[in-house]
Amino acid sequence: MIRSCDAGSMPFFGDAERFLEGARYFESSPTEEASEYFERSILGCFLDKLRVGIEVPNYPQFRDMNKMFLEMIKGAKKTKDGYAETDILSLTPKESRMPEVSVIRRNSQQIHERIGKPFQVRICVTGPHTLSSLFTHRDPGIISRLGEMISRIVENNLFNTKHGSVGLVTLDEPTFGLLDDPLIDWGSDGREHLQTAWESVLRKAKSKKTQTCIHLHNTADELFWNVKPLDMIESHVDDPLYHTKKTKEALESTDKLLKASVCVTDFDRLVRESITATSHQKTSEIVVNEEIANIWKQLRDGKLNPEIFLESNKLMKRRLVKMVKQFGVERIPYAGPECGLGGFLTGECALGYLRRVSGAVRMANT
Repeated sequence: MIRSCDAGSMPFFGDAERFLEGARYFESSPTEEASEYFERSILGCFLDKLRVGIEVPNYPQFRDMNKMFLEMIKGAKKTKDGYAETDILSLTPKESRMPEVSVIRRNSQQIHERIGKPFQVRICVTGPHTLSSLFTHRDPGIISRLGEMISRIVENNLFNTKHGSVGLVTLDEPTFGLLDDPLIDWGSDGREHLQTAWESVLRKAKSKKTQTCIHLHNTADELFWNVKPLDMIESHVDDPLYHTKKTKEALESTDKLLKASVCVTDFDRLVRESITATSHQKTSEIVVNEEIANIWKQLRDGKLNPEIFLESNKLMKRRLVKMVKQFGVERIPYAGPECGLGGFLTGECALGYLRRVSGAVRMANT
């Protein structure tokens, strides 16, 4: 059976300052008011994801993901031009605990009781290539140094209890293959450092019998196929990964899996496609952009329901069934959105989309 999952990020409409304060102090002062607010926000959204049918939800991602991980690492300092290594990068076990995951672990019994069964959570961590791209000075070793920090973060956030466990660890590498980066050119030391760093991170999860995944925005660079502790690959709906015979051959030769991405999550794209689909004649780019601006104004004014732009669960099901026929159901253990939903206008709209995803997966399984 294929299980539904999500990529993590969700829109946040509460008190952002209090939420961030709570995230900062949750591990040291979990009973303080801001920490309790943070806990309620994370727990509530996680339960909402389960309520709409997502079987392996990611922890709710309300913070800037890159900043979130870099703030955990001592020796990485933000400057006006980017990040810099001001000292040897280091982490203590306490500093490496992700407060979002700590909330879920701390409330695991309550979650179990609410849904009537043990649960699994997906943990997404920013990859070493993406984090390295934010540094002003990059030598090949920076990828390894950051990879070591992420490995420790993964190791210290895995849990497995009778109430719940981490079922999937995903490395988020949106810059890989999307940016032209001489540091990881073919045959370079940086490329070797990157593969080693990925293997180090994912091996920590595999040692605890947790499945591993990499989230990409472009799969033209095929280095990921060589990563032995990597179980699964995911990318965006239109990526050739999901449409070519070459993928089937690579999956079989490397014994890897796919997470099926069944719906577009770029809300601007959804609006644009809606306009072009309903136009009876070729429309100029200027007219389309004017119409998009008008639609966004109506959305922000509450005069238009954002859900009318969402893809249907029937379309999601068709995509999933096509992939199953092409690659085999044994190669597709999970299905979900192509990326996070942080750009959606409301939490209700984002949860509605996740409900469509879970419905599509159920239909495909029957």
